[in-house]
Amino acid sequence: MTPTLPDNLRLLLVDDEENILRSLKRLLRREPYELVTAESGEAALRILENERIDLVISDARMPGMDGPSLLSLIRRRWPWVIRILLTGYADMESTVKAINDGQIYRYISKPWEDEELKVIVRQALAFQYSERRRLALEKLSRKQNRQLRALNENLEQQVESRTAELKETADMLDRALSELRTSYVTTTEVFSSLLNQRLPRDLQTNGRVIAVARAFAQHLELDAELTRNLEMASALYNLGKLSWSDDMLRAPSDQLTKAQTKTYRQYPEAGEQLLMTLEPLQEAAHIIRHHQERWSGRGFPDELAGDAIPLGSRILRMAVDFIELQTGLIISRRVSRDDALKLVERQSGRLYDPALCGAFVALCEGTAPDLAPTEEGVIAVDTRQLKAGMILARDLHAASGMLLLNEGKQLTRPLIEKLIAFERGEPEGTRYILFIHDPEVPEEPLMEVGIQ
Repeated sequence: MTPTLPDNLRLLLVDDEENILRSLKRLLRREPYELVTAESGEAALRILENERIDLVISDARMPGMDGPSLLSLIRRRWPWVIRILLTGYADMESTVKAINDGQIYRYISKPWEDEELKVIVRQALAFQYSERRRLALEKLSRKQNRQLRALNENLEQQVESRTAELKETADMLDRALSELRTSYVTTTEVFSSLLNQRLPRDLQTNGRVIAVARAFAQHLELDAELTRNLEMASALYNLGKLSWSDDMLRAPSDQLTKAQTKTYRQYPEAGEQLLMTLEPLQEAAHIIRHHQERWSGRGFPDELAGDAIPLGSRILRMAVDFIELQTGLIISRRVSRDDALKLVERQSGRLYDPALCGAFVALCEGTAPDLAPTEEGVIAVDTRQLKAGMILARDLHAASGMLLLNEGKQLTRPLIEKLIAFERGEPEGTRYILFIHDPEVPEEPLMEVGIQ
């Protein structure tokens, strides 16, 4: 569940254009934050030296100190401050610098979508608050360990009492760590939607690749860590394409020019380089680097062959090709799901691990098109069937691909009403389907919200 945030959060808005600052303040004035503004990087640093700030939103291009330089300095001096960059598509060099040096939480393209920006700010603050809770629990656990060692061995009753308290604390720490690991996966899925904003909806592949890879990992009964790294790699496998032109992003790979093909062959390595500075994503980055290798040894970037290719990369390659064949990103026509499976099967032993390929095709032939069948104990409902107290069994994404709600989120009546209102703003005919843990909750009628 998303934690309840404190009511004294302070946001610093940095931009040399007064009208942009006014727009941000007007957008956020009804949010439960205290807003502070600065018109330069130097002014922002002076504020940070004298005041407590929880989150900074900075423009990329400013006279003097630019946004990426400011956020990089903030990361070194105030690492607990969440950093968000406002930029345009043309500012890709600044964006890459901010990702590498400033380790920003997110970048937002101008002009921004108001609701999306507010959601991003809330998610960033929730992530920061969860991290602070985890650190506090770790500190508490260390303190109680020291106290336990200091107890007299003869005070048996006290030892038993303190041991029970320590177990409770350890359980809380385990839950916090589990939340943190889930939040890393969720953050990568949110970040993957950045590239999707540059593509028409029918070419947005990340979500479908995640579903395919996750289903196959569960079928193979892979361990939790490898599955988690594979999911993050699936969300970010095409991160190395961020610098491509829109035309090249939409072009099938077999229609690229010689120069474009050279750029294309560099995207797995570029994606790895963007992620390697982030410790929790290093294994996912390694999977991304090798997901275009071939079983025969004629892939790229390192021409690895056979079992030398990481297992996660072999799985990701099949999932990516299966989805991109259907969306027309590999050959100059879209192929049906069945034909895509036949093409994958035909390349067994050449592009793909033959043992994995057979299992992959068998799984896809036996499951629904989205490769996400409803597991036991999970029901699919639309927004009009939701009840307070229900718990999400899967992440919920908007039509644009933006993450709306995390897996494990418990629904409240106000949250359901907001979700219904958000759904009304989507393209006509859009209806959200949510996967819910089959609950045994009392019937609680929702307030009337005017659904037609």
